[in-house]
Amino acid sequence: MDLKDKVAVITGAGKGIGRAIAEALAAQGVHLGLISRTGSDLSAAAERLKKGHNVRVQFGAADVSRRTEVETVIGQLRSELGPADILINNAGVAKFGTVADMPPEDWERIVQVNLMGTYYVTRAVLPDMIQRNSGNIVNISSTAGERGSATTSAYSASKFGVMGLTESLMQEVRKNNIRVTALTPSTVNTELAAKAGLKIGDEEHMMQPEDVAQLLIAMLKLPQRVFVKQAGLWMTNPQ
Repeated sequence: MDLKDKVAVITGAGKGIGRAIAEALAAQGVHLGLISRTGSDLSAAAERLKKGHNVRVQFGAADVSRRTEVETVIGQLRSELGPADILINNAGVAKFGTVADMPPEDWERIVQVNLMGTYYVTRAVLPDMIQRNSGNIVNISSTAGERGSATTSAYSASKFGVMGLTESLMQEVRKNNIRVTALTPSTVNTELAAKAGLKIGDEEHMMQPEDVAQLLIAMLKLPQRVFVKQAGLWMTNPQ
């Protein structure tokens, strides 16, 4: 499947996995709508992408946990680029602590961004895909969305929710030729992981954002008649 001249919307696009996915899609000739909370990150990413690739790049700052902001920025990007062919729900936050110790406000924030944000953005983009009878939606979940562990209750709950949302949405819209996929990477060497206190190893052994992006491109380029429902990505030999 040729991706050239498709339009992709990417959340959490200013850093880490989102930025790597934007670079990989731009290399395929995909026009980009970038969303993040931090406008300066988006501006810098957009300038770099425009210089390196012959694609259109637009961006808008929004907190995906706020539905009105999501609907506004999606409307803006649609008017500038046209309806999205590809949606990458990547925006996320992480913080770890026990159920007893983590402040309820932090617990709620993680669920609002990771789960409700995925829902809000998907709901804003989906009508165009249904109308056009085509589309690709990729939700970046986590191995923490497949099993919980001590101190990950909020993060795991949010990512388990993303897995359930992905499965249900896939069943709803596959009849519209819309492919819905969940990616479940283990720890990726990103600023988010470092700030959350996760162990970051050396580049040779640690999973990099570009590794996730490479898998995503391969999935999107499959023939339209098939899709990857769920894919995990693990480090071969973590140190």
